[in-house]
Amino acid sequence: MSTWWAQITSTVATEFSDLNDLTQATRLVVRLSVAAVLGGVLGVEREQKGKAAGVRTHMLVAMGSALFVVVSQQSGMVPADMSRVLQGLIAGIGFLGAGTILKGHSEANVQGLTTAAGIWMTAAIGVAAGLGLEVTAVLSTLMALAIFSLMPRLLDLIDKPAQSENRIETEDLDVSVFDKPARPPKP
Repeated sequence: MSTWWAQITSTVATEFSDLNDLTQATRLVVRLSVAAVLGGVLGVEREQKGKAAGVRTHMLVAMGSALFVVVSQQSGMVPADMSRVLQGLIAGIGFLGAGTILKGHSEANVQGLTTAAGIWMTAAIGVAAGLGLEVTAVLSTLMALAIFSLMPRLLDLIDKPAQSENRIETEDLDVSVFDKPARPPKP
C-alpha cells in the first residue's frame, strides 16, 4: 500500500512542478495579472458605453492570450513554433470578434465592428503582457482607450461645422403657406 501511495504522490508532485522557483511563479502572476487588469480597463470603458463585450470578456480574452504565450514559453517552444501559437490565437480571436458583429437590413447597417476590433486589440495586449512586454501592453492600452474615448468626441467636433454649413437658417426665410393667396402687407 505504501508503494502505490508513494507513486501517486510522486506523480502529483511532478505534475505540479511546472513552476520550479519563486522567480517563475512571480513572473507568471505578474504577467497574467497585468493582462487581466489591462483587459479589465478596456472592458470597463466598453461596458460603460453599453457594449456587448464588457469587463469579464475583456479580462478573460487578455488573460487567456497571455496564458497561451506563457505556457508556450514555459514548454520551451522555439520562436517558429511560438509564431504558430500566435497565428492560431489571432484567428481564434477573430472568430470570437465576428460573433459580436451584427448586420442589419442593409450594408450600411452593421454594428459591433468596434467591439470586435476591441476584443482583437485586447488579445494583442494580453500577448504583449504574456511575452513580458508590460510597458508595450500598458502603452497599447492607453492608446486603445484614447481611440475608444477621444475619437468619438473628435469626430463630433469635425461633423458639427459640416452640419452647420448644410443647415438652412429659418430666421432669414419668410415662408408662408395659406389656402388663399397672400394679401399684400398694409402700409
